Amino acid sequence: MKNIALIGYSGHAYVAFEIFFSQGQIVSAYTEKVEKNENPYALKWLGDEADEAVIELLKNYSYFVSIGDNILRKRISEKLIPLLGMPENALHKTAIISRSMNSGTGNMFAPRVVINPLVKIGNGVICNTACVIEHECVINDYVHIAPGAILCGNVSVGEGSFIGAGAVVKQGVTIGKNVIVGAGTVVIKDIDDNTKVIGNPQRII
Repeated sequence: MKNIALIGYSGHAYVAFEIFFSQGQIVSAYTEKVEKNENPYALKWLGDEADEAVIELLKNYSYFVSIGDNILRKRISEKLIPLLGMPENALHKTAIISRSMNSGTGNMFAPRVVINPLVKIGNGVICNTACVIEHECVINDYVHIAPGAILCGNVSVGEGSFIGAGAVVKQGVTIGKNVIVGAGTVVIKDIDDNTKVIGNPQRII
């Protein structure tokens, strides 16, 4: 098995490192535009993944796009996949994942995540610490489900959306693309694309 290189090296990457470590996988390198002064895991800096020479180096590694921003994660992933193949999934050993989940690649399943039966998850999705995704939910590409969020059964979340920490989404709700659901929001009805909501119950801002 190849060692793993992280694409991006800051707070989100630190979580990814610990997830891979929990499974005994070795992360040994990272890419950034410039070498980081802070290097808590003593990883090797390969350079900027936008450089052709760095792409050649990355062919010696498996890789994971460890960038929290949905738009940037998508842009970098879509550039690298044709050159390097699909990224790894990061699955913490404490995550509880139904064997009937259908998952793409480049996804993060952080500590104490719960994914229940028949959930469909696209590519480049972040399921952050202790979030719960109930039965038959559909989570499209490059979504971020923040720590402690709860999605009840049959919820659909559109590409690029962000569900804030501690938010609760009622069963059967459809959330559009590029939606932001604020921390602690209680979502009880569908949300259109490109909308921001907060509050209990939800209100548009």
